[in-house]
Amino acid sequence: MGIFKRLFKIGKAEAHSTIDKLENPIKMTEQGIRDLKEQLTKSIEALAQVKALAIRTKNEANSYKTQAENYENKAIELLQRSQKGALDQGEADRLATSALAKKEQSAQGYKVAMANYEKYDVQVQKLETSIKQLKANVSKWEAEAKMLKARAKVSEATKEVNKQLAGVDSSSTIAMLERMKEKVETQEALSESYGELALENRSLDDEIDSVLEETNSSGSDALLALKNKLAGQLPENTEVKPEE
Repeated sequence: MGIFKRLFKIGKAEAHSTIDKLENPIKMTEQGIRDLKEQLTKSIEALAQVKALAIRTKNEANSYKTQAENYENKAIELLQRSQKGALDQGEADRLATSALAKKEQSAQGYKVAMANYEKYDVQVQKLETSIKQLKANVSKWEAEAKMLKARAKVSEATKEVNKQLAGVDSSSTIAMLERMKEKVETQEALSESYGELALENRSLDDEIDSVLEETNSSGSDALLALKNKLAGQLPENTEVKPEE
């Protein structure tokens, strides 16, 4: 079992290494920022919808409040007419009671609408806070991604330059020059070796002729030097007579 576990760990490590090579951190970061922007767009749409519900609910609450006030005013007016004798008291009481019941219904509707409005308003505030934070994060991460992208380009260029200067890259110009130098030195040594072999392989006649040529050359040179010396010792207009 131990060997299988080790093989599994090795395969897992190689898989992670392959994934790391395939993934481009800059592209992944840019994609992450695009995803955040999409999330931001959806959050803004949700905020708009919740705000719309809050506005509608508040308008509904105001409508219920106005209705309650109107029913109360109508009940008061009915009772006032009854007191003035313009309306039968029993009829006035019946209608005023009905108006007050309508007022109560509207008041209940107002309470429910206001409770819903308060819930929506809390949601709106939370969404606005989240969106504000998300916007700040997107701006911050975009700036950081831009800076890191520029730093990555600079570091890559610097790495390549330093690699060339350090001679790390086997295919670099420096490495090729070193190989060329070694090849030239080898050829020079080989040429010298062949020259020595050529001298060793000369025939006896070649060696004798070479020595005689050197001797004749040396004798001629000595004779010429002596003649020049004698010519320098004689006075001017003196002729050298040949011996009889």
